[in-house]
Formats: sequence, C-alpha cells, structure tokens
Amino acid sequence: MFRDREDAGQKLARALTKYKDTDALVLAIPRGGVEVGYHVATYLNARLSILVSRKLPYPDNPEAGFGAVAEDGSTFIFEDAVYWLSKETIERILRQQKEEIRRRIAVLRKGEPLPEIAQSVVILVDDGIAMGSTVRAGILLCRNKEAAKVVVAAPVAGESVERELSKLADEVVILEKPPFFRAVAQVYYNWYDVPDKEVLGIMERWETEHRAEVGA
Repeated sequence: MFRDREDAGQKLARALTKYKDTDALVLAIPRGGVEVGYHVATYLNARLSILVSRKLPYPDNPEAGFGAVAEDGSTFIFEDAVYWLSKETIERILRQQKEEIRRRIAVLRKGEPLPEIAQSVVILVDDGIAMGSTVRAGILLCRNKEAAKVVVAAPVAGESVERELSKLADEVVILEKPPFFRAVAQVYYNWYDVPDKEVLGIMERWETEHRAEVGA
C-alpha cells in the first residue's frame, strides 16, 4: 500500500535510481501521474513535462475504454473494439478526446509544446496502470518522436498488463502487482480524483524550483 501519490512517487523514484543525473525526461500522464512524476523527476534530477494521452471510453460505460489517443495523434485500439463499435462511433469518440487533449495542453501545459524527445531517455510515469491503453498511446508517441529509450514506470499494474507493455517499451518498472488487481485506487490509502488546479500547482512549483536553480 502507498500512503498517497507523494509516497508512491518517492518509492518509484528509488526504483529508477540508475537514471539519476542522466538528463532523462520524465513525462507524466495527467492528472494523477503528475505528482508521481514530480517526485520521480526531483529525485532523478531529470527533466519533467506532461504528456497528454486520453482513454477512448465506451459510450455506454465511460469508465471502461477500448483504446487511447496521444497528443500527436498516436492511437492504440484493442483489437476486439471493432466487434463492439462501429467505425463512425470510434471516429466520433476519437474527435471528442482529441478536443479534450487540446484543452488539457492549453490548460495544464499552458499551450507549450513537449520538450525535445528525440535521442532522449524518456520515462513515462502514471500513478497506476489499469488496462494500459493511455500508456501504450504514449509509448507510440515516444517512438514516433525517436526517443532513444522508453521506460514505463508506475507504482501499480496487473501482471498481464506489465507483460504486454514489456513488448512495447524498452523497460517497465512496476512496484506492486496485486494478484487480484481491480483498480489503481486499491493500493492507495489516500485516493482522489486530481483536479486541474492541483496539477497546475505542482508544475508551477517545479518551474519555481528550477528557475531558482538556474538563478543560482
């Protein structure tokens, strides 16, 4: 169990010690992954930014997803989705989520582009991985932008998802793999949906700390 996302981020960071002081780029998936990513990047003395990737929700069950799309348009869709949804429905949901991606970039990253990814070691961080679709879309984005290495890191995931992600990423670091994994929240004592305001506060704190370093 993790006390909260701060506790999870600090423990995850220690599992990634080999990337300390290597100028790795931590890309946190909002919203829950941002606090975890902040603590990972702080410990590793790495760069930090937000990568926006959105689940593609089923129309009749928004909590479940049939895939995901990343901010560059990289799309991952589970193979069996075509048996449940029409092409028109999939395209409509894609349009909706791309619009939400644009909103999140404008709000959470203040419209700024992603940092340079080419030839970088990229560590994709989330607060937990359920089906893994948003992470898979994020991996595709990193590949498209020619990352030197793609590492997926999260406090918790199921064993089957970890195996699938290992086929796509260069390395996968997961701290907890519960045998009966139902939801990310089950490994956190303090769990809540993170609002935009909190994400902005975390990123503003990061910017302030690093402006101070540059000034020093």
